[in-house]
Amino acid sequence: MFEKTQKRILAIAPIGLAIGLAVGSIGTAGAAAHGGMKINGPYVLDSAGKVVTDGSGKCVKSPGGFSIAIPECGDAMKPKGPMDSDGDGVTDDKDECPDTIKGVAVNAVGCPKDSDNDGVPDSMDKCPGTRAGARVNVDGCEIIENVTIQTTVDHFDFDSAELKPAMMAELDAIAEKIKSTDGDEKITVIGHTDSTGPEAYNQRLSERRAQAVADYLASKGITNLSIKGMGESQPIADNSTREGRAKNRRVEIIAE
Repeated sequence: MFEKTQKRILAIAPIGLAIGLAVGSIGTAGAAAHGGMKINGPYVLDSAGKVVTDGSGKCVKSPGGFSIAIPECGDAMKPKGPMDSDGDGVTDDKDECPDTIKGVAVNAVGCPKDSDNDGVPDSMDKCPGTRAGARVNVDGCEIIENVTIQTTVDHFDFDSAELKPAMMAELDAIAEKIKSTDGDEKITVIGHTDSTGPEAYNQRLSERRAQAVADYLASKGITNLSIKGMGESQPIADNSTREGRAKNRRVEIIAE
């Protein structure tokens, strides 16, 4: 009986020894010494506590060590606290714009500041301090709202692109608004017709009317103008009714 017990103890002993060596090899500073060198973290340290390097100058790693970062070996130190990946001063867990360009001022949630709330960041805004609610272009400068003028009989005669006084008065007001804004608007005049008559004819009529409006605005000092004719292709009302056809006969002034 004694012999069997002794054999069982001998069989267990190597396992216990292996566990002890493993614990010693991954210990912190002051762990198992080996040939006058201490194994500390993932690297071998000499008796003076310096990292041992090989012939090529590389740090000698120790098997089974803790991952302790050592700058001399090219390790990056583990960051303390939450990360700030884009370096804007707002930690990643609160940053709603995680890829902000370096140097751009940000708000409390890490997005580029927009002091006048016009939708254009301060870093790109050529017209800071825009009034609240104003429509702006890509530079953050105020431009006019898009305008639709219904070209009913009071504005154009049938089959005519000649402007009448009522439309001229509307265009005068639009020209003044364009001049009063900070932005250099790009103005596109788009003509539309109802579905009465041949489609090809309506296309040409829409272009003639758009050109008449653009020419009038140009005579008032408005530049950066272009025209487009859409004919009867984009109705906004029912062409089967008189009222619907009147709404479809229109000129749009689009500002960008």
